[in-house]
Amino acid sequence: MINLRRREFLAGTAVLLFTAATVRAATITGRLPWAPNAGNPPPQVRLGPWEFFSGDEGRAMDALADCIIPPDAETLGGKDAGCAVFVDRQLAGPYGQQEGLYLRPPFQAGAKNQGHQSEKGPAQSYREGLAALDRACRERYGKSFAELSGEDKIAVLTALEKGNLKLEGVDGASFFAQVVKDVQMGLFADPIYGGNRDMSGWKMIGYPGARYNYLDWVNRHNERFPLPPVGMTGNAQWSRS
Repeated sequence: MINLRRREFLAGTAVLLFTAATVRAATITGRLPWAPNAGNPPPQVRLGPWEFFSGDEGRAMDALADCIIPPDAETLGGKDAGCAVFVDRQLAGPYGQQEGLYLRPPFQAGAKNQGHQSEKGPAQSYREGLAALDRACRERYGKSFAELSGEDKIAVLTALEKGNLKLEGVDGASFFAQVVKDVQMGLFADPIYGGNRDMSGWKMIGYPGARYNYLDWVNRHNERFPLPPVGMTGNAQWSRS
């Protein structure tokens, strides 16, 4: 009797598992299934004040972003596109804290193809670089960088890029090159990271964004994609107040 009940129990369990598997199974034809946000995208940046920059640093970064990507009649400038917000959130996170990087001495000057070799991480480099930039501007013009006229800002950055303007304790040309690269990333990164507001960077270059696929357009060269760009979380549009 005991063995019979055991066999009946095992047989019943097998039937139950088979039935459950059958219910979950599905036949896929034509194309792969897709649902919005079915993956695991990174969390969208939080709205609100600066997370890394101080007020003065944030104003300097907004001014730098607008100099690097000036606004025009068709495209937002670096400030309104949220490029400084993008950099702020990156510096407040793993990028600024150098997570996953080797941080022990000795540190030596490396070749260009070896990338970042300094013991200073991005967060410290920005903090020191923005402070040194404002000091240099006050010494020359009596104002911080953000308070300068448009012409004076361009003159300062031109001198910085050419190495004609020295920043105290900071490699000015290297710092400016880093700012340019990070601001550019802020313009073209997915809006989920805080920049590319209203997907202005993608719209400017005609990039369709994080759409599911482009199979219908693989062989259609030199044609403008007719649909608006899409971010990882859909039409991610927000603003910092």
